[in-house]
Amino acid sequence: MELTSTLAAKAYQATRPATAPDPAGSAMGRVATDFVSTLQTGEAAATSAMAGQMDPHSLVQALAQTELAIETAVTIRDKVVEAYQEILRMPV
Repeated sequence: MELTSTLAAKAYQATRPATAPDPAGSAMGRVATDFVSTLQTGEAAATSAMAGQMDPHSLVQALAQTELAIETAVTIRDKVVEAYQEILRMPV
């Protein structure tokens, strides 16, 4: 019995990397990374503008990009929730 559990553990360990998520390499991971960098850029622009180190035009551009990124993320979230709710309504 010990032999079987050891073989099962080794088989699981061998297949685990294939099923492990890779957020940096996947398309959604890249999208999330780009989203975070856009938010950080907008925040840095707002901080620089408050300190008087950035012109207002650049601030407006950075904030518009941030707003677009947030609206896109909210739209995607809403579509995912809608799809999940649709799946829950399906008869079994």
